[in-house]
Amino acid sequence: MGFTCGIIGLPNVGKSTIFNALTGAHALMENYPFCTIEPNKGIVPVPDERLHTIAHILEKRDPIPTRIEFVDVAGLVKGASKGEGLGNMFLSHIRAVDAIVHVVRCFTDSDVVHVEGEIKPLRDIEIINTELLLSDMEVLLRAKEKIEKKAKSGDKENAHRLEIINRLFEHINKGSMLYKIKMDSEELLVCNEYGLITAKPMIICANVDEQAGANDAYTALQEYAHSHGLGIVAISAKIEEEIGQLTKDEQQEYRQVLGVDSSALERLITTAYAMLDLITYYTITTQLQAWTIKRGTTAQKASGIIHSEFEKGFIRAEVFHYEELIKYKSLHAIKEHGLLRSEGKDYIVKDGDIIHFLFSV
Repeated sequence: MGFTCGIIGLPNVGKSTIFNALTGAHALMENYPFCTIEPNKGIVPVPDERLHTIAHILEKRDPIPTRIEFVDVAGLVKGASKGEGLGNMFLSHIRAVDAIVHVVRCFTDSDVVHVEGEIKPLRDIEIINTELLLSDMEVLLRAKEKIEKKAKSGDKENAHRLEIINRLFEHINKGSMLYKIKMDSEELLVCNEYGLITAKPMIICANVDEQAGANDAYTALQEYAHSHGLGIVAISAKIEEEIGQLTKDEQQEYRQVLGVDSSALERLITTAYAMLDLITYYTITTQLQAWTIKRGTTAQKASGIIHSEFEKGFIRAEVFHYEELIKYKSLHAIKEHGLLRSEGKDYIVKDGDIIHFLFSV
């Protein structure tokens, strides 16, 4: 698995339509709040031209792409953190995801009611952000109550944990989303352990009319995203739904007519990779496969996503790069030119590396 994205937003903003466009999962869609009760999940391959080029050059059949899982969570409303609209249950569904896709309605349609009455994207964002902050505050308060007695009794480990929790709580109490602040490794560990939602990278997905550029609501949303360090992608759920009914050739023709170079999935994944600072490396020992890791990952840690035994028994990594393969056209030529390098456990894997791991059990 590459990574997971939780799709959130107010009811009737087009989350399930966008989820279907991204995954082809055909989730149930209705024009009333809380249509989605249990989260819809869809796993899709990450589009990767390099993977297919490697397969062609090395004559590898059925290459395996890295994958992304989308989790479509029911619409949140004011009071979700206190259980309104089953909010507590819905919020719990996104604590385990790697990133959040916040779908915000920018389109106008009198046939689709807005839960707040009118189209105001910035107001909608603040409603959701408030509920996420309140939910994280509740999680931290419960955690604080559990370890406070131990900390007061002189337990140094719990006393230190309490200091971290208090720091995080203080930030949230000021109305600051945790993704905005610079955290040390211990704070990040606590955020991950408790699944703090406001610490997760967020992408704003503007559900726009066909002409996004002419929409004042989308322009305001763009400015907001850029000023808050958020990723933003404009998707017309209606158009993507129509495109999804076409053949691949027809889809390409339709996109050319619209002046759109890539699919909604490709645009969203590109933004997510940039925000999460992810890269892709490849293995070709048996079957060609792509793997997703964080930039800066060592060879030993990278091997662990294939199998824990690889990491435990790591010996070395034999590495060459995609660009070298493009230039020399074969693995034999790579070896002849001395480009197959032997790297140790601390080697930092690069985007586009092609690696064979050697390990002992």
